[in-house]
Amino acid sequence: MRKVILFFLTVCSLWSCNEKIDLIGDFKETAIVYGLLDHSDSLHYIKITRAFIGPGNALEIAQISDSSYFNSVEAIIEEIQNGVVTRTWELRDTTIDNKDTNGVFYAPTQKVYYFKTLPTIFSSGIFGNIQTSSNPQMSSLNPNAEYRFKAILNGEFEVSAQTELVKNLTTTASSQNFRFKFAGNPGEYKSTSVVASNTGNSRIVNAKIQVQYGEYIGSDYVIKSFDWIVGESEVIPNSSESFGANGLTFYNRVLADVVTNEAIDKRVLRGFEVQITGGAEDLYNYILVNTPSSSLAQSKPTYTNLSVTEGYRVIGLFSSVQTIKTFRPFYISPQQAFIRSLDKNSTQELCQGPVTGFLKFCSDHPADNANNEPFACD
Repeated sequence: MRKVILFFLTVCSLWSCNEKIDLIGDFKETAIVYGLLDHSDSLHYIKITRAFIGPGNALEIAQISDSSYFNSVEAIIEEIQNGVVTRTWELRDTTIDNKDTNGVFYAPTQKVYYFKTLPTIFSSGIFGNIQTSSNPQMSSLNPNAEYRFKAILNGEFEVSAQTELVKNLTTTASSQNFRFKFAGNPGEYKSTSVVASNTGNSRIVNAKIQVQYGEYIGSDYVIKSFDWIVGESEVIPNSSESFGANGLTFYNRVLADVVTNEAIDKRVLRGFEVQITGGAEDLYNYILVNTPSSSLAQSKPTYTNLSVTEGYRVIGLFSSVQTIKTFRPFYISPQQAFIRSLDKNSTQELCQGPVTGFLKFCSDHPADNANNEPFACD
């Protein structure tokens, strides 16, 4: 027993030699970079921040934006064709205010870096028509080129990455005859397929529908909308992928997203914007690695396609997506009343069905008015 007490006292004396614990330790400067180029867009954003460390409460430090920014950032994007740099853009910084305020980091404003070009044009089911400008820097990104990101941070170290662009993505939603059929007989629900007819060189595809409608209060008219993600899937390049937009889900989404307001006199459907987005292989790999683990083994690899000067660290991704947006109006004009993005039965279900019938939707479609349909607007 005496030996046990002596051992305990000896250990306590060793612990008491240094009561100060260094929670910070050796810090290695770490860059955090996220950027997705989209040649169908005109503004291309890159987010460049740093990992922070310091004494005190980390949650409090996270609320201080300056702790996450480098003192100086010199960043460029280079366009490369056949190994030759053909164009170079210098990234400029700007502040945007769309950051989610529910996180632990500073919000809603954040600093990002950007450059501008004209978008490529989607028409007749074919995407990739480059817009040219008298200023070569403003011409569209070239779907057949590669793009390299390079940044010198705090004048101390360099971060870089290179990516191809996602291209040749197409959708059947661009067809003039495309329409949504969500209901047959009253209470009978159907599905409409939203199809990426060609996935191009993407490895992951997402389908989203923006539902647009208008609200009348007297003569005042306000346009509103909500987004409905109908699916996301791993795909094989240059194949076809179909996503089912379920009718009952559509009416339940309308019920959930349209705010009831007794002051509303009526609501009318404006149309649907079908959005198909394809992601490059690097983006697919990044998503795959960061998917939550479903097993007890919590050790997971990390993934980045960014390179950094030896002695420093980098996390994040520089890759590409392609987005096709096709707006399908409820009707185009009285002269083309036969074209409608929501068929007659589905329109009646929206206006009079058990799920959404109390939301004051009515049809302003010329054919419904001409036929004196009971769900037509007065």
